[in-house]
Amino acid sequence: MIYLPYNIIVLIKQILDIDQMKTNQSTGEPITEGVPMRIENLSKNAIEAAVRIKEKYGGKLTGIIFGGEQSSSAMKEAYAIGVDEGIVIKGYKGKNPSVTARVLSEKIKTLPYDMVILGNQSADTYTGLLPGKLSSLLNVPLLGNAVSIEPGEKEVKVTRVLEDHNVILKGNFPVIISVSQEINEPRLPAVLQIIKAGKREIKMETASVQDSSSIKILSDRAPKSERKKEVYEEPEKAIPVLTRVIKEAML
Repeated sequence: MIYLPYNIIVLIKQILDIDQMKTNQSTGEPITEGVPMRIENLSKNAIEAAVRIKEKYGGKLTGIIFGGEQSSSAMKEAYAIGVDEGIVIKGYKGKNPSVTARVLSEKIKTLPYDMVILGNQSADTYTGLLPGKLSSLLNVPLLGNAVSIEPGEKEVKVTRVLEDHNVILKGNFPVIISVSQEINEPRLPAVLQIIKAGKREIKMETASVQDSSSIKILSDRAPKSERKKEVYEEPEKAIPVLTRVIKEAML
């Protein structure tokens, strides 16, 4: 079988480091001040998947971040891992996947590509809507939740893991591929690669964005949790209590 060098676009999302985020106990609002930014975990899986394809078959890997000036650090990290060219699109700070998809699709249309690879969702919203919206706007097939990617001459095959069996999906180029966390273990770039990445150019572009959607975020407050807590040092004494509570909850 003949394999060709592939033009790959990887979509990278930068989010607040939610592991370091705390909640205001009196208001329930998340405290974002002073919280550092990081590449979202599934974006790291997407970058790693794209880099492995490039390393094996050749081609060019372009990274795109829909963010702002602070996204330069994330793109430099992507460079250190193996991204060839980086583009940061500024102009939108919201989290509406319809707006994000529209801006990204317009940029993707201007670039040559065989595959667009991205995470199947992100830890800050968990909507999982972006891959499908991009597929619709670009009019190309979506191969979703991939745990392996096998490109060929004219098509790509991915494996999707379900609860009791695997599913093989195929699609002709160009395609959108969303990856799940199980696809790989993202690498840690070497120090020398990080130093070199810091000196490379990042293209900064500004998108004219109008969010005309009727869908709005009403609140992002943490839900209140007021649970009754009982501690039993002897487990056998807790069994009848747990049994009673479960039965009452099922009524």
